[in-house]
Amino acid sequence: MKVRKNNTRKRRTLGFSLLELLAVVTILGIIAVVVIPRIAVSSSTAKTNAQAQAVSEINGALERYYFDNNSFPGTLPVLWTATNPDGQRYFPDGTPTNPKTAKVGDFTYTASTGRVAGK
Repeated sequence: MKVRKNNTRKRRTLGFSLLELLAVVTILGIIAVVVIPRIAVSSSTAKTNAQAQAVSEINGALERYYFDNNSFPGTLPVLWTATNPDGQRYFPDGTPTNPKTAKVGDFTYTASTGRVAGK
């Protein structure tokens, strides 16, 4: 008879009670409520920082173009395919993508100042 009591006791301790399961689900819900908004904010911040970096790289390429040609390009797409006097392209990896809009070459260019801004 003692063997049966031990087997019955083991069966009851092997599973989770409804109360334990409810506590775990509640804790996971609280963690999700705290973490998800922070991820959304950090994603937006990362895109803004990446766009600022891309604009800085384009402005640097525009300055190199100006020093090589004594003028800024009339339109920004000229810069994507232009080469310097050594035959190297200003953007060897191709046209840069605007991280905020996810569009290729989607930047605002002012030819008179030779400066680029993000959209």
